[in-house]
Amino acid sequence: MSHYTAPFEIHVHGQVQLRADVDFNQIQEALKPLWKYAGARSLADGAASAYEEEPGIQFDAKEHVLQMCWTVSGDEDFRQSLDEMCMSLNELAEQGAAIEVTFYDTEFDEEEAPEDEDARDDFVMLFVGPTPAAIMQVQRDLLVQDVINLMERHFDGSQLGGVVSEIDKLFSQRFDALVNSLEIGKPPRGLGGQGGSGHGGGRRPRHLH
Repeated sequence: MSHYTAPFEIHVHGQVQLRADVDFNQIQEALKPLWKYAGARSLADGAASAYEEEPGIQFDAKEHVLQMCWTVSGDEDFRQSLDEMCMSLNELAEQGAAIEVTFYDTEFDEEEAPEDEDARDDFVMLFVGPTPAAIMQVQRDLLVQDVINLMERHFDGSQLGGVVSEIDKLFSQRFDALVNSLEIGKPPRGLGGQGGSGHGGGRRPRHLH
């Protein structure tokens, strides 16, 4: 990537449980789209985040866990690197995992911007896993968590069993449809879905450590 004033600071955040037989070289190859985008020659060279307070990209060999809290300057073309990374991580993952990616508009000044102008911030939720079922499981768990957190403002948690049951039915229908389609013969896509845009909703705070 050429050096220029990038329109975004892009933060990648997530934790992926890897298979016990996965080694550093495999991780380095899977994450090549990220560290190569950052202009590095290896994962070790590109693992550090743009912010010193962030741990960057770390591999816990004892626990077989890949942890990412890493920021890089970039543009919209970074989304292609994310898609390639997710496809590679599918092959290494032990179970489903979510990866949060936030695009921060570096050219937006909250104090000087007109009231009717919003930052081009965006937030994307990606999913990886060894199988479509594993990816759907983590998607289901996150949705249940979000719905319960929202509805507990109005109802007791013990009253929400029916809501969770309906969510489970929806995911069962989605999985059955996948099994019965031609898509089942293809590798599961890492780009499992994305959250709403950050436009107009207030800037998303950075992860604090």
